[in-house]
Amino acid sequence: MLGLAMGLSEGQSGLLMPLLLLLTCLQPGIGLESISYVPRLSSGTLAGKCTQSTFTLEQPRGRFRHLNISDLDPIWLVVAHSNAAQNFTAPQRLEDIPVPADFSQRGYYLTLMANRALYQGGQPGNQLQVLRVGNDTSCSPTTRGCNHPLPGPGPYRVKFLVMSDRGSVAETEWSSETHLKQGMRPAVALQATPGPQGAGTVVIIAILSVLLTVLLTALLTLLIYTCYNSCGSIPISGPGESGRVRRYNPHHMFSPTAVGSS
Repeated sequence: MLGLAMGLSEGQSGLLMPLLLLLTCLQPGIGLESISYVPRLSSGTLAGKCTQSTFTLEQPRGRFRHLNISDLDPIWLVVAHSNAAQNFTAPQRLEDIPVPADFSQRGYYLTLMANRALYQGGQPGNQLQVLRVGNDTSCSPTTRGCNHPLPGPGPYRVKFLVMSDRGSVAETEWSSETHLKQGMRPAVALQATPGPQGAGTVVIIAILSVLLTVLLTALLTLLIYTCYNSCGSIPISGPGESGRVRRYNPHHMFSPTAVGSS
């Protein structure tokens, strides 16, 4: 069509160029309405704001009041590797929505589907309004919309995408990079300990181990000795036994008279 426009006269080309621009804007993934909002991590003092597989966002409350967005239009959260965010292509059909299982290949997926009614402006009471990304350990990564735990430390970037029956219609800006906590293996943790402090710890553990061994040995020896004295010896007579003792009277304790009279 561009070659046809070049072959036309100047006046005809002037009429055809707006039509070409309109057709370009209607191509899939191009011409989405931009919503001036940058997703960000929760600003509250929330425990576990970032873990090894999750992070917590503030809800985009009151950010989808546009006339071309209805209450029934699904609002998705796009999760992407930081280096893959620029390659993101907005899906135009529900069947084209990438799932967490596609994350390693595409570098992004969609999750946490909501609608405008759930993101109304204002804070209702003292309720904490957050979105925890990667918090569902029970869903299958091949399921559309699954909020599966994130596979690594990142960094990650996110944005919100609004879809309708016509396809993607609006999107927010990308967030800044989010880094998750990294787990440390025991061997790495031991090597990361400073030299003097690590040697002193080893010496203390060795001394405590020796003292514990000595204490257990002494207790075992005392137990064996006590058991041998109380159970191993044979008594001369028991409580129910009676012994016969022969009576002996010295002769100088009786007078001859007493003996004769007896």
